[in-house]
Parts: sequence; structure tokens; C-alpha cells
Amino acid sequence: MQNLAIFGSTGSVGTSTLDVVARHPDLFNVYALSASTSVDTLLEQCIAHQPKIAIMASSHAAQELTGKLAKLGQSHIQVQAGETALLDLASNPEVDSVMSAIVGAAGLLPTLEAVRAAKRVLIANKEPLVMTGDLFMREADKSGATILPIDSEHNAIFQCLPDGKFGRGVRRVHLTASGGPFRGRTWSELSNITPDQACAHPNWSMGRKISVDSATMMNKGLELIEAAALFSIPASEVEIIIHPQSIIHSLVEYQDGSFLAQLGAPDMRIPIAHALSWPDRISSGAATLNLTDIARLDFQKPDMANLPCLCLARRAAEEGGTAPAVLNAANEVAVSSFLSEKISFTAIPTIIEKVMDSMPAVSLVSVNAVLQIDNEARERAVAAIESPAS
Repeated sequence: MQNLAIFGSTGSVGTSTLDVVARHPDLFNVYALSASTSVDTLLEQCIAHQPKIAIMASSHAAQELTGKLAKLGQSHIQVQAGETALLDLASNPEVDSVMSAIVGAAGLLPTLEAVRAAKRVLIANKEPLVMTGDLFMREADKSGATILPIDSEHNAIFQCLPDGKFGRGVRRVHLTASGGPFRGRTWSELSNITPDQACAHPNWSMGRKISVDSATMMNKGLELIEAAALFSIPASEVEIIIHPQSIIHSLVEYQDGSFLAQLGAPDMRIPIAHALSWPDRISSGAATLNLTDIARLDFQKPDMANLPCLCLARRAAEEGGTAPAVLNAANEVAVSSFLSEKISFTAIPTIIEKVMDSMPAVSLVSVNAVLQIDNEARERAVAAIESPAS
């Protein structure tokens, strides 16, 4: 029986995790849940899964949740608020496993605290590894924490690597990408794209920020950076290939010419179930893959001339140091501004590139330094949006 804490339980990964966990009450106990602002959704999850602790981002939201739980006779659930509560939960000795699914840089410190506490960390948010790179993995090596990737691509690589590690005859890895909702269109055709259009992914059900990242292909760029850090792979040995069906989630190429691929339906419950039960296997609730129904699998090279965000991510991966943290921060600000209709879809990479050009990469020295870089990059991105001509 694992005591499980889910950071970001009301998002798509969090809800999928609870779906898998509910199928195996003999294996998992939901010890704690956390959310940012979705009080009513977390209330429903508390009633259904009876965690010991529920955490909201703000004290106001926590008070609202406390009141609603009391009215329903659920006052035994401890409601807490803020980052300090998340950090305390991450190191709580009663917690065995942490699902890290908080979107954005906000997930960095709680995830890192769980790593330092030697937890089994199921990492769904890219930002900790993108921002801190090998600093993060060194903390895991030091504490003995188990890091299990949840992104379908990284989970696929993990399954196809010997012992989940790069080496022993591996030549390179190949990350597959659906191409998003605008596959085949030129960048110049996308200037009038609306947030709803950008969030309409053809294969996956995701939150709005990640859906926009998929539409710009920044999501794949962040995954490239994450894969290099997670598996200690040179960025030059991570290739990206467009695969519209989203059936092959990634491939590992070996020196002898062999390719190992992980296949599955485009359902996040599959990698979640794998990581929750690793090294064993449990049912996920996902539909069984029927290859005869699929009939064909297509692949093509990404058209880099029309994927400026992917180009910027590759640049950040090659520059290393603080460049990925700058890229991530500027992207979060730009995507948020697009979703609130302050900038156009095609302005996203323009803002990112402007910030990256103004902040040359330097070596990573500490997590605190990364957080300072993150904050400065966000300020510069906001300034670039508010004063585009400056």
C-alpha cells in the first residue's frame, strides 16, 4: 500500500492519476491532494478519495474549501494553504510517492523537496528538469530518490532503455510528436489563431497552457531539454519526429541498428499506471490498442522553418546553463498573454527570442540562482509584451 500525494490533482494528469488509483484500492491510499484555484473540483475529489490533507494555493481558497467540507461533514480532512504546506507535505515521512503535476515553474520547489526527501517521485511537470537540469538529477542521486517520468514520451524512453538509463549500446533517442492542431500549415498562416483553436489538440486532452505549447511545438522542445537532463543524454542525440497518430510514444535507437519503441493509445493513464506500479504492471483503464484498426503509422521530419518555438528550444538545449530556464520563463509569460488575448499566437516566439537574446546563458550554480534567473526572465518578457517597440 503506497501513501500517495498528488500535487496538482485537479489538472488532467491529476484526475487521470485518481482514475487509475481508484481501480486499485488495495495498492494505493490517497494521502494528500493539492490544487491552485479549483475549489469545487478539489472538494469533489476530497469526498471521493478521503485524503488526510488538502492544500490550496491561497489562504482564501483554503478557507472556502474548509467551509464547504464542514457543511458536508468532512471536517476531518485537514485543509492547508500555500507553498510552505506543499514543501512540508513533500517531506512528510508518511508519504511514499509524490505525483508532481503542477504546471509551470510553481512545481519546481515542491518537486525538489520530494526528491531531497528520497521519495518515489512521479514527475509529470517538465519545468523542474528544464529549469535546473543536472542539478535536479544530482539531488536525486544524492538522496536516493526514485524518479519516474510521466510524460508519455519520457515514460516510453524509460521503458525502452536498459534499466531506464542511457548507455549500454544506445545511439540516440527519438521523441515523437503529433504535430499539434496546425501540422502542415506555415507559420505565417497562424497570425489570427484564437486560444480556443490553439487548445483543440487532435489526439490528447490537456490543460490550456500545455495545449498551446503543443500547438507551437514548444512542448516538444521542452521535452527535448527534459530528456537530455533526465537520461543524461547530449541534446544532439535527441531527435524529434512527427508521428500524427500518437501511437508510438518514443523510440530508442541502438548501436547495432535496433530500434525499440513503446506503443499505446494516446491516454495518459497508461504511463501513469506504469510509473505508479513500476517495476510491476497494473491495469490503467485505457482502451486496448488495436493495430488492425489503426492500419498505418506515419512519420515525417519536423519543418523547422515553420516551427520557431522548437528552434528556440533546440538553441536553449545546445547553449545549456541558464538558457532553458530563461526559455521556459519567457514562454510561460508569453503563453499566458496569448491565452488572455494580449498578444497574437505568432508573437509567442518573438517574445521568447527577445528575452533569450537579452539574457546570455551562464552556468547553473544553484537552485536559488535559477529562481532569480526565472524571475528576471519573466520581468523582461512582461516588459517586451507591454512595450513591444523597446
